[in-house]
Amino acid sequence: MSTLPKTGDRVPDSAIVSATRIRATLRGDILTGKLRPGTKVNIEDLADRYETSHIPIREALIGLVSEGLVKREERRGFFVAAFTTEVLEELIKTRCWLDERALEESIANRTVEWEENLVLALHWLSRTDRYADAARQQLNPAWDERHKQFHQVLISACGSSLLLRYCQEIRDRVDSYRFITESANPAPFEARPDEHRLIADAALAGDTKTAVELLMKHYRQTLEIITATFASTSNAPDGTD
Repeated sequence: MSTLPKTGDRVPDSAIVSATRIRATLRGDILTGKLRPGTKVNIEDLADRYETSHIPIREALIGLVSEGLVKREERRGFFVAAFTTEVLEELIKTRCWLDERALEESIANRTVEWEENLVLALHWLSRTDRYADAARQQLNPAWDERHKQFHQVLISACGSSLLLRYCQEIRDRVDSYRFITESANPAPFEARPDEHRLIADAALAGDTKTAVELLMKHYRQTLEIITATFASTSNAPDGTD
């Protein structure tokens, strides 16, 4: 005869809430490069940092393993997933598949409100400095947020919240590669000032073919820049080819 689990057998609600908060914070630290690829995650240090027990820390890390951001090794513990060109190529390929369909549907479903939002997103992106320092070593958080907003608005009329979520997840993973490489070699990224405007112009004109071609080119050039930086700089993340 089955019995209900004892109270002591379940993870406390407070631990679940804490794990969710910690997972979100760690995800942000990984995606922005604060936690470097290949870094061992010290559960003791995290427990002290968040003033909590090991339970929510482990729950958060297990969740990040499922996202591909953390790797769990038997008898060694948790590590921030290493960056590799193979993974990046797969991410870009998947991003092209998803965003191509999302952009096609978004243009087909376009409304005046969508057009206004896209024009506004492009305006704020173009008016924001990309870097927060003169040495161009630190991305401006405001630019990064507006860059994300532009790409999200571009496909926001696709009619599928699930597709939008998948697109966002892949974009965040690709951006984590860009954060690391752009700090080492910002020049190639700066040399592309008109790409977003050209994509927006084609989308606003209802020219689906051109808009999709420009967006796919935009993503593939990002792949080329990052892989070239991996190959040429000694600051390439651990685990890259």
